[in-house]
Amino acid sequence: MLELRRSLACLAAAWSLLAQAAPSAADVAADAALELRVQHVAEQLRCLVCQNQTIADSHAQLALDLKKEARTQLARGRSEQDVIDFMVQRYGDFVLYRPPFKANTWLLWLGPFALLAAGLLALLYQLRQRGLAEGELAMEDSE
Repeated sequence: MLELRRSLACLAAAWSLLAQAAPSAADVAADAALELRVQHVAEQLRCLVCQNQTIADSHAQLALDLKKEARTQLARGRSEQDVIDFMVQRYGDFVLYRPPFKANTWLLWLGPFALLAAGLLALLYQLRQRGLAEGELAMEDSE
């Protein structure tokens, strides 16, 4: 009987911890229009904890906190751009899911194209060297 009571006490404690860990209904705005605005902002901000996810997609605690902050600011009447600017001021351009083209992000935008061009040049060089080598062998065979 004592074992059953301990098991029930442990189960009740675990249940209460799960209830506290789950996002509450207060984390969702009662106003559907406000929640759409929060979702729109959340889709433009990167989760700083997760790899390549927006805060709309992430379940990390920091992402939930950032969404809550965005919801609070939007409810106070700030515009979506004001909220995004606040997050950039606080966390830098990295928080933007689509960072702007600036002097400090040019490599991020142009790097893939530069690597592709370098790869194509290396391929052309190899093909040209192979063609020259085969041409020299053909000349030696004909002699």
